[in-house]
Amino acid sequence: MAQDLTQEAFCRAFTRWSTVSRYDDPVAWIRRVAWNLATSRWRRLRTAQSFLRRQREEHVPGPNPDRVALQAALSRLPAHHRRAVVLHYLADLPIAEIAAQEQVAEGTVKSWLHRARAALATHLSTNEVTDD
Repeated sequence: MAQDLTQEAFCRAFTRWSTVSRYDDPVAWIRRVAWNLATSRWRRLRTAQSFLRRQREEHVPGPNPDRVALQAALSRLPAHHRRAVVLHYLADLPIAEIAAQEQVAEGTVKSWLHRARAALATHLSTNEVTDD
C-alpha cells in the first residue's frame, strides 16, 4: 500500500513537473501528496467499514420455551387481568398505581391479580403436561 501511494505521488508530480520543479522543495510536495493520499484512503476505508458494520444482520436467538409458554398463557387471560399482571410483575408498579391507572378500586386489582395467577397456574401446568 505504501509503495502504491508513493508511486501515485510521483506520477502526480511527473504530470505537473513544470510547476512542481519550480518549488523550493519538490520532494516535500511529493511527501505531502503521498500523505494526503494515505489520509484519503484511510478515510474511505473507515467509512466503508462503518457502513458495513451498520449493514450487518444481527441474529438474535428465538425465545426460549418458557417464554413462549408464558406468552401463550398470558394471551389467554382477559385483557384487564393481563394488564394487571404485566404492570405489577413486569413493570413493578404497586397495586395502588395500577388501580389509579385503570380507574378501579385497589381490591379490584387484587382480585384481578389473584384470578390471573390462578389462570396462569392452570395454563402453565397444562402446557407442561402436554409438552412431556
